[in-house]
Amino acid sequence: MIDATIKLLLGYLLGTVVGSLVLGRFWGGVDIRTQGSGNAGGTNALRTRGPWFALCVMIIDVGKGWLAVGWLPQLSLGLSEPPSAGALTGWLAPGCAVAAIAGHMWPIWFGWRGGKGVATFLGALSALNLPLLGVFLIAWIVAMILSGYVGLASVVAAGAVTLGALRPANEAQWPIQAFVCLSTLMIAVAHRGNLRRIRGGTEPRVRRIWLLGRTQK
Repeated sequence: MIDATIKLLLGYLLGTVVGSLVLGRFWGGVDIRTQGSGNAGGTNALRTRGPWFALCVMIIDVGKGWLAVGWLPQLSLGLSEPPSAGALTGWLAPGCAVAAIAGHMWPIWFGWRGGKGVATFLGALSALNLPLLGVFLIAWIVAMILSGYVGLASVVAAGAVTLGALRPANEAQWPIQAFVCLSTLMIAVAHRGNLRRIRGGTEPRVRRIWLLGRTQK
C-alpha cells in the first residue's frame, strides 16, 4: 500500500505540470489564464498564443497522461509489498491516471487553477485502452461538426467513452470502467461554465468545423 500511495501522489504531481502554465513562464512570461477564455488548456493556448505553443502544450498534457499509466505503475521504488497488495495491481494504473487528471485540474503550484483535463485523459486512455480512444476521437469529431463547440464536443465524447466502457465486461475491466466514469464526471464538471455559456448563447463556435453553420445565412 505504501508503494501504491506514493505512486498516486507522484501521479498527482506529474499532473501538476500543466503545459500552458509551465511553457507560459518560459515563453514570453505570460499566464494564459489572464488571456482569452482564461482556461489553461490547449484550445485557449491555440486561440491566444498560436499553433506552435498549443502543440507543445498538447504534447506535455497528453504525454503526462500516458506516463501516468505506461510508466509510473511499473516504476521501482525499492519497497517490498505484502502479498495482498497484488490484488490492487489492476487498479494502480487507472488510479495514477485519475491522480494525474486531478493534478492537471487542480495544480498546487498554480493556485489550484489548471486546465480541464481532456488532453491528459486522452493520454491516459491511449495507454489503457486504444479502442476507447478511438471512440472518443470519433465522437468528438461528430459533435464538433454538428455543434461547433469544443467544450460540448469534449463532454459528449467523454460520455461516449463511458457508454463504450460500460458494455458487459468481466471483473478485470472494472478498474478501467471506474477510471472512465470518474474522469468523465470530472471533465463534465470542469466544462460546466462552457455548458452554461452555450445555453446563454455566448460560447464561441469553431465555425470552420461547424458543418451546419455553412447552411445558414
